[in-house]
Amino acid sequence: MLSFDVLASFWSVPVIQTNIIVFFNLVGALALGLMVGYERSYHGRAAGMRTYGLVCMASAALTVISGYSHYWFGASAHMATIGDLTRVIQGIVTGIGFLCAGVIMKEGFSISGLTTAASLWATSAIGILVGVGFYGAAMSLALLCTISMVWMSKLEAWLPSRQAVAMTLRFDAGYQPQEPALRAMASERGFDIAGGTITIALDQGEQEWRFIAVARNRHQMVLVSDLAAEMAKFKGVKSFHLAYARN
Repeated sequence: MLSFDVLASFWSVPVIQTNIIVFFNLVGALALGLMVGYERSYHGRAAGMRTYGLVCMASAALTVISGYSHYWFGASAHMATIGDLTRVIQGIVTGIGFLCAGVIMKEGFSISGLTTAASLWATSAIGILVGVGFYGAAMSLALLCTISMVWMSKLEAWLPSRQAVAMTLRFDAGYQPQEPALRAMASERGFDIAGGTITIALDQGEQEWRFIAVARNRHQMVLVSDLAAEMAKFKGVKSFHLAYARN
């Protein structure tokens, strides 16, 4: 029967201490994830600080609860059920992974939905924490996820980084563009063409070049609208498409 003692077991001193330890694990994982994510965000990659922070923190949450299985359900669960529960958790994480894949969209060089997918996955970890009785840790994870979603974008905007722009240039038939000339043009406007991103296609004698240009300083870069106006005057360019490589 449900009693006060049963409810109080979820907030006993050992369980509270465990929740505190889990909390520090979550904060440490978030900090490390943000550090790795900033490096990717600085270089204009699709997955940024929030994505890495959420994934790292959720992974830590799913891992750390396995080490404290003897405190699950207020330390009142029968140990024989632990193996089955871990398989249930594995199934939840796998299923949520398929769900997360459905919200990731790719269009050209732009990828959207990564942070949404990471937050969905982190939410599954919150649910698992609640399910095993780590209420304090679950509330901590939910709070940290909310802070990451609301404030980390502002932190990313404040920190120095390099904005990436996806460019598609279609040249006049018979025109032979030169890569050094394109790189010089981009450099004069504060951009560097990222190595390994150039792809070239030929259709009815017209070459089409696609590449990623990364700004040296996001706050001093030429606006895409101004860049488009200049691109229209570039010799040999028949048509073009410019877009921020967003995530």
